[in-house]
Amino acid sequence: MAAVARILLRRIALLVPLLLGIVLFVFVVMRFSDADPASAFFQGANPTPQQLHDFREEHGLLDPFPVRYVHFVGDLVHGDLGISALTRAPVVDQILTALPLTLQLTFLGLGIAVVLSLLLGVTAAIYRDRLPDQLVRVVSLTGVAAPGFWLALLMIQYLAVDLGWFPTGGYINPADSVTGWLWTMTLPALALSLPVAAQLTRIVRTSVVEELDRDYVRTAIGGGLPPHVVVGRNVLRNALINPLTVLGLRVGYLLGGAVVIETIFSLPGMGKLMIDAVKNGDPAVVQGVVLTTAVGFVVVNLVIDILYLLVNPRLREAA
Repeated sequence: MAAVARILLRRIALLVPLLLGIVLFVFVVMRFSDADPASAFFQGANPTPQQLHDFREEHGLLDPFPVRYVHFVGDLVHGDLGISALTRAPVVDQILTALPLTLQLTFLGLGIAVVLSLLLGVTAAIYRDRLPDQLVRVVSLTGVAAPGFWLALLMIQYLAVDLGWFPTGGYINPADSVTGWLWTMTLPALALSLPVAAQLTRIVRTSVVEELDRDYVRTAIGGGLPPHVVVGRNVLRNALINPLTVLGLRVGYLLGGAVVIETIFSLPGMGKLMIDAVKNGDPAVVQGVVLTTAVGFVVVNLVIDILYLLVNPRLREAA
């Protein structure tokens, strides 16, 4: 446990400069944007140059860059992401309203991807070079080549429009109806998860095949242990290291891909919030959504590091 605590503290300590770097990068990039908070605030009101100047001065937009960055970091520490120029509402409140749906979509897609990749990858490894393996290879290769937005459009056309099995868009809160929530979230989650599941399937298959060829597996099976026990208790645990590495990177794809999928299915999540802010020139909201997504990616990778420790005892011993 002491080794685990040391590793976790080391990872958490490294997060501080990483998060500061992310904040600096986003802050700098947004400064190069053509979006003007003052113009967005007075959108449609025909403000005078003096009104625009007074707004910029009041909100520190005329301060030197280092001063503005320090104020921005200070506001972030206090949970302040600014005020939306269009709705006049705190950006944090808008993100807290939209974020739950994006998290639901992301983790539902993640769960589907993990389950599918384990089932298909292990099956392909056990039946290597036979018909099930060949079928899984074809399916996974097709999934890797198919973009999520293209799958989403196909699913809407055939499963929603032609067959009527699912809605073409919209969202039902799980607090109102769990069945309705699943009905509205199934197609978006599948469109988001299938490309990731295809990539993970190939990696799971390769990792399991490598483990099945090791001496301890042949010894255990030769000693009388049932093959399914050896695979479930030993092979899978040792074979999960590489898939976990890729999974940590793919979660970033899921978070980013959710923006596109939410837009296609008209889901009121972070994607719609971002698209509306970009179209309406609301830089505070865009900045808040990007920062939230980046921080989420960092936190997920910290969780993946913890899973490494649970799956691979050699990492704990090395610490």
